[in-house]
Amino acid sequence: MEEEKIKFNRYYVKRLLSYLKPYTLHLILALLIIFGLIGVSLYAPLVMKITIDNYIMKGDYIGMLRMIALLVGIYIASWILSNLRTRILALTGQKVIFKIRQELFEHLQNLSFKFYDNTPVGKIVTRLTSDIDAMSELVSGGIINVISELVMLVGIVYMMFRLHIQLTWAVLATLPLLIYMFAVVERKLLESERNVRTTATDMNINLEESISGVRVIQAYNREEYNLERFKDYNEKHYNACLNTIRYIAILWPGVEVFWVLASIVVVGLGGYWLIKDTITVGIITAFISYIGNFFGPIRSLSQFLQIIQRASAGAEKVFSILDTEVDIKDQPNATELPPVEGRVEFRDVYFSYDGSEIVLKGINLTVEPGQTVAIVGHTGAGKTSLVNLLCRFYEPTSGSILIDGYDIKSVTLKSLRRQIGVVLQEPFLFSGTIRDNMKYGKETAQDDEIWRALDIIGAGEFVRRLPNKLDTTIGERGISLSMGQRQLLSFARVILADPRIIVLDEATSNIDTETEQQIQSALRTLLKGRTAFIIAHRLSTIREADLIVVIENGKIVERGTHSELLALGGIYYRMNVAQFDPALISAI
Repeated sequence: MEEEKIKFNRYYVKRLLSYLKPYTLHLILALLIIFGLIGVSLYAPLVMKITIDNYIMKGDYIGMLRMIALLVGIYIASWILSNLRTRILALTGQKVIFKIRQELFEHLQNLSFKFYDNTPVGKIVTRLTSDIDAMSELVSGGIINVISELVMLVGIVYMMFRLHIQLTWAVLATLPLLIYMFAVVERKLLESERNVRTTATDMNINLEESISGVRVIQAYNREEYNLERFKDYNEKHYNACLNTIRYIAILWPGVEVFWVLASIVVVGLGGYWLIKDTITVGIITAFISYIGNFFGPIRSLSQFLQIIQRASAGAEKVFSILDTEVDIKDQPNATELPPVEGRVEFRDVYFSYDGSEIVLKGINLTVEPGQTVAIVGHTGAGKTSLVNLLCRFYEPTSGSILIDGYDIKSVTLKSLRRQIGVVLQEPFLFSGTIRDNMKYGKETAQDDEIWRALDIIGAGEFVRRLPNKLDTTIGERGISLSMGQRQLLSFARVILADPRIIVLDEATSNIDTETEQQIQSALRTLLKGRTAFIIAHRLSTIREADLIVVIENGKIVERGTHSELLALGGIYYRMNVAQFDPALISAI
């Protein structure tokens, strides 16, 4: 479970507020409007006092109507100013949140695989949603509002002292109890709200896993277990929310109680002094109005403590991702990789994911342009790690990788990856149409180019049978298509991109034999004249490879053609025997 820091972090709040700098003029305008609103709010009870004492008590009906008209004008002005303030601050806040969310998403797009290896998707989604939302209230005028509420409080106390000093002191005497309640309850409330966000994050992580793994859950009849597991997370979040509600139920009614208590003080003492003829009805009425306005800012200030704590916690989590260094990036002097022939060299390459366990150990391999290299080995031997380094999804711990003599670290990522096409074991298609997904391979592709790529791989036939052909919506991850159809589209997407180097990582392991034969035929056309790296467990698919490399415990232990490795009688030979290769059995 993710732990929340209780300590308020001033640095992250200050950094968050720095995003408001471009909107300084908007904030100044909002502040001026707020001061106008404060003036109107402070003036209204005074007008009420004058109306009662100078006109109603003296029977001046016409004067009373004039004052009532003035009050109506004051409240209309208050409504207009309040509306303007809300619009300006809300618009400014949403612009800031939009910018932060865009920055975070852009940064996430650039972070390396290493970050995603160690960070659950549910946690990332929480950062982009609820954690950023927690920052929204602070940048939507939180600081300006707290300034205005403080000014409002000072103004109310000043006006009350001007009207009646003794009654003002009597009202202020009720504040210590209210302050004590806030000091005790507010701290508990803040801790409870942190727990709400923590349990929400844990629940999101579990939810994402459950949805992504629903096929495994159902295949193993683990629905009941998974339901109980989610119920546990859900109950923790439910209890955290209930606990927060309990503190809120104490805090806000407590404010109302003190408002009533202060009003009783005003009515009791004011009534006594009214009988003694040392105070007027208008002063008592104004005091009751000021008290109503007085506890409003107190409530807002108490809420501000929650807002700034939520914003601090949210900002710390969001900025922690923004501060995560992009470790796979262009060097300052990186150059564009020109169109390549496809000669690839691995020179004494070592690699470790965590800095301790070495996954690849001294890999030396040269692949000539147009050669097809098959990489085989047992699970965990380092096959995928090798091609991941070629694509610069990770950096070698030591050693270098060259393409046509260019160290891939010295060229821009875009120019490198533009010339490498990758097809993974688990085909990934995006929600949208077939055309949208194909254009991931080539953004400027026209329909005739897309159809040509589909026909080369043998996918054109089934696409033409779809109701809307290229405009068919395939759903999230291509859910409306079969696994084989998804993989065919993945191959066609690479064909459309027309790269010089192709990486096939177990690309045919999830499709049926007939579809595989169809793809193998298309691959002969695709791979012709291109450098290809093929990782495959089905050894029957790589017999025609120009070079087969066997990796064991991170080292290249055998290399040669299919027949050469069989004759060697080593690991590759035993792997073939294990797969009951008919051709091999007949050969021996």
